[in-house]
Amino acid sequence: MAIVSFIILFVYLITMSALLVGFLKTPKFILPKNPPKTRFSIIIPFRNEAENLPELLDSLQKINYPPHLFEIIFVDDASNDGSVKCIEEFFILKSTSTLRHAQCNAADSLTNSVNFQIIKNKRFSASPKKDAITKAISIASHEWIVTTDADCVVPETWLQSYDAVIQQKNLVFIAGPVCYSSENLVLDKFQQMDGLSLQLVAAGSIGLKIPTLCNGANVAYKKECFEKINGFANNNHIASGDDTFMLQNMKFNFPKKLLWFKSKSNIVTTKTTKGFNAIIDQRVRWASKVSVENLVSVGLGFIVFLVNTFLLIGAFWCFLQNEFLPFYVLFLFLKLLIDIIVLVTSGRFFNIKINGIYFLTSALMYPFITVLVVLKSFRGNHIWKGRTFKNNAKLN
Repeated sequence: MAIVSFIILFVYLITMSALLVGFLKTPKFILPKNPPKTRFSIIIPFRNEAENLPELLDSLQKINYPPHLFEIIFVDDASNDGSVKCIEEFFILKSTSTLRHAQCNAADSLTNSVNFQIIKNKRFSASPKKDAITKAISIASHEWIVTTDADCVVPETWLQSYDAVIQQKNLVFIAGPVCYSSENLVLDKFQQMDGLSLQLVAAGSIGLKIPTLCNGANVAYKKECFEKINGFANNNHIASGDDTFMLQNMKFNFPKKLLWFKSKSNIVTTKTTKGFNAIIDQRVRWASKVSVENLVSVGLGFIVFLVNTFLLIGAFWCFLQNEFLPFYVLFLFLKLLIDIIVLVTSGRFFNIKINGIYFLTSALMYPFITVLVVLKSFRGNHIWKGRTFKNNAKLN
């Protein structure tokens, strides 16, 4: 038992250390002062997000980028909570306010008005979000596609930073940084720290040239490249994964033109999920993105599962075999050590301090949640946006 445990731990330590190296070798990007050139189509699918939309809309209104160089396409996926009205009223009120200000000052103009439209989603696959993105891209006017979610807040320098890196590097796909806003609640802190670790994994894997995952709340890619790889055609039978599958397809077709954007001027903030069951369903949905064709993702997930499963089994084994306790304590110490290094390193980039008490609480929760997610994944169903999905296909 001891030998097996330390083989598992050794592989875990080597894997996380390699991802740390990949993250650290990814160069930081400092926003230069170049005239903006790139044209962007921002795509935001939404379904019953009236509660979250005001914060997103306010942040979109504050984007510091020439309005004629970007458009916003909202895609309504059968909302029935007033989300559409929320968007329309927000921009109408803002436009009216801008007009009144311009009338009071002849030097002002309506150049700050936002070019936006709301379209209806057109379903043709098992993935509502992929359908929404595909529909929006078909009518997008500009060369670069940028996506985010309705429960996010984008920085004022969001498009500025994308434009700057696009001007400097020959890229087709950019994975931007995403962090969770968090109240001082155990479940919120757990999600925030889990998010920090996932961001380091995303950045580290791309830095090592073995892209594993990214977050669709902040990605950008060339429209022509989306069309060249035929969009989501080879994975639209899977409800989730618009971000990860896009990354994998871009890697296959354009292996040297991908980037994890290590820029604080590009960080998008998203909200945590409320409720334990919702957190589990969210992670089951994430697990459905893992493809057997992506051996790196499968291997990484398997290692994480083994380590956390051993933490549970090992604790029980200590009661049966007292002499195993020293090995278990050492295993736990080394595992926590690499985890705290990962979180502090990632947290430093996102300006998030790691609280020791919340770290230990999350470390205690993580093995249970990991095993529960894996077991629930075998059932093949999860709930997402009020819909149930089973075996990677839509039920209702």
